[in-house]
Amino acid sequence: MKKLSVILYVVLFLAVAGLYFLHFSGNKKNMKSVTPMNNSGSPSTGIAYINIDTVIFKFDMFLDKRNELLSKQKSAEAELNSKGSQYQKDAKDYQDKVNKGLVTRATAAQIEQSLVQQQQDLVSLRDKLQSNLAEEEQVMNRQVLEYITKFLEENKSEFNYQYILGKSFGSVVLYSDSSLDITPKVLDAINKKYKAEKK
Repeated sequence: MKKLSVILYVVLFLAVAGLYFLHFSGNKKNMKSVTPMNNSGSPSTGIAYINIDTVIFKFDMFLDKRNELLSKQKSAEAELNSKGSQYQKDAKDYQDKVNKGLVTRATAAQIEQSLVQQQQDLVSLRDKLQSNLAEEEQVMNRQVLEYITKFLEENKSEFNYQYILGKSFGSVVLYSDSSLDITPKVLDAINKKYKAEKK
């Protein structure tokens, strides 16, 4: 009985090995290529990628919007600095008056309360300006990505890919063959389109 099970195992092993060999060493001449072709008639993988960081930082629309945002940031900083300087001036004036005994305790308490309110307003303004700028930056980034996505959808016949992935630092695409990179082509095309629209 033991010999029979050993013989069965050997036969089973040889059968699996034979199937494995036949499967992976099949006649490759008769195999048809399933690689899709692009418009130029050359093989296409159906997948390409663009480097999002490169496209965004070299896209004229992003540069224009970033300059607008920087201008708003400078304006916000100027407003905050102006009010901060006024607060410091008022606080120094209050301290001088108290040190010289030029105000009563009741007046000093009123001025002090006014300074506390001024300081709270300053902190509130700073937080509001920071929040507004952060929100504008998020909206700007979404607008730029939306523009790129729409462009790729509208021109899918030109690129002729089933998937165009976005690669950036920290993205889910960890490795990609550089032959699938269409970043320069997309960047050139979207900059031309954006410049034409700006005119």
